[in-house]
Order: sequence, then structure tokens, then C-alpha cells
Amino acid sequence: MTQLRFTHEPDASRYTLHKGDDLVSALDYRDDGRTLAMTRAYTVPTFRGHGYAGVLVEKAVAELEARGDRQIIPVCWYVADWFAAHPDRSGIMQRRSA
Repeated sequence: MTQLRFTHEPDASRYTLHKGDDLVSALDYRDDGRTLAMTRAYTVPTFRGHGYAGVLVEKAVAELEARGDRQIIPVCWYVADWFAAHPDRSGIMQRRSA
């Protein structure tokens, strides 16, 4: 089985997941120096239905938690749903002010 490879491409403002040489999924973001707005999770159609976007979001969140210098704004519906399914990871999300 081909291993999955997670990469961060800061110049392109995205995280990616590759299977072998193939791009499987991408997670685009906007970074303002304090927050990272995750704007789009995309999986290549031929790779959909295997949970790759979830793996990608999990790895990106883990990297940001380890860095500890950004909060996440889940703009993309998929990322928001991922956080809803993983409430134990919501500590890194930016809290809305009242």
C-alpha cells in the first residue's frame, strides 16, 4: 500500500496530502499572523470517499497545535463539520466575541 505524505506549502497557503506522486487532497488557508482561516478542503474526485480530507485536516490541526502560535477559523464547511465531530480538538479554534 502506498504511504500518504502530508506537506505544508506556505508559499501556496495550503496543506496537501499525496498518495505516491498523486495529489489526493488540499486544504487552502489565509494566515494573518494570529489566525489561520481554513477556507477550502478539496479532494481530487478520483480519491473521494476514502476519508483523505479528514486525514488532511487532522494533520494540519495537529501541526498548528504543536506550533501553538495560531488559532483556526473554520471558514470551509468541511473543516467546521470536522471540528463538530472532534469537539476535543476545538481548543485551537478562535472564539467569537459577543
